Amino acid sequence: MKRRELLLLLGGGMAASHALRAQQKAMPVIGFLSSDRSGALAPRLAAFRQGLSETGWIESQNVAIEYRWAEGRFDRPPELAADLVGRKVDVIATSGGDFTALAAKTATSLIPIVFLAASDPVEEGLVASLARPAGNLTGMTFIGVELWGTRVELISELVPETRALAAVMNPSFPGAERNIKAVEEAARAKGLQLRILGAASESEIDAAFTALAERQARALLVGAPTFLGQREQIVALAARYAIPTIYDWREYVAAGGLISYGTI
Repeated sequence: MKRRELLLLLGGGMAASHALRAQQKAMPVIGFLSSDRSGALAPRLAAFRQGLSETGWIESQNVAIEYRWAEGRFDRPPELAADLVGRKVDVIATSGGDFTALAAKTATSLIPIVFLAASDPVEEGLVASLARPAGNLTGMTFIGVELWGTRVELISELVPETRALAAVMNPSFPGAERNIKAVEEAARAKGLQLRILGAASESEIDAAFTALAERQARALLVGAPTFLGQREQIVALAARYAIPTIYDWREYVAAGGLISYGTI
C-alpha cells in the first residue's frame, strides 16, 4: 500500500471514530506506539507529522497524539498498547518491529492499527494477505530480514581481503534469531567466518567492540533498530577500532558511520 493511501486511511479511521465519539473528546487522538527510545526517531516523527499535515491533520490543532515509548524494553509494548486502548484512542500507529504491531493487535480488534513491519506481515500473523489485510490492521513492510544477505555482500566487497566477519546483535530483540540466521546463511555462502556478539546496554556494546579487536575481525555488521539510541557510541567505537561497518538504517551514516543498506 502506498504512503499516501496509508495516510488517507489513517485520517479516515480517525474521522470515522471521531464521528462516533464526538461527544466524549474535543479532537481525535492517535496512539503512537514504539519499542524504541523516545529520542531515537526524531526525524521520522517529523516526517510522520508532515504526512499527517498533508492530509489536513495538525498535531495540537485538530488532532492529538499520545506517545508511548518502550525505551528498548521488549516486554513493554503489550502494556503500553493496552494503555492506549484504555484511553480510547481513535487509531494506533506502531513502529519498532513486528512484535509492537502484534502487541497492538492483541490489545484490540476494533481500533484501526497502521503498522511498519520489518518482515512478512502475513507470515507474522498481522494480516490475512498483502492484497486484502482484513481485520483492523494495515500498513507497510520493508522485508528487512532478506536484506542481510546483501549487507554481507556489500561489506565483503568493500573489504575484499577479509575472511572473518562479525555481527553485533541485541539478543533480547524479538527478531534477533531470524536476523542471525540470515547473516549466518549469507556468510556461509561467501565462505566467511562469522562471529556473532550479543549486546544491549552501553557497557555491553563497549565489551563487544573490545572482543572484536581481540579476535581481529576485519569487517562488521550492526543490526536491529534497537541500537538507534546508541548509534553515536557505536559509530565512534567503529572509528576508534578502525573496523569497516555496515548498518541497517541511515541514521548511523548521518551520525558518521561508513555505510548503510536498507529501505529506511
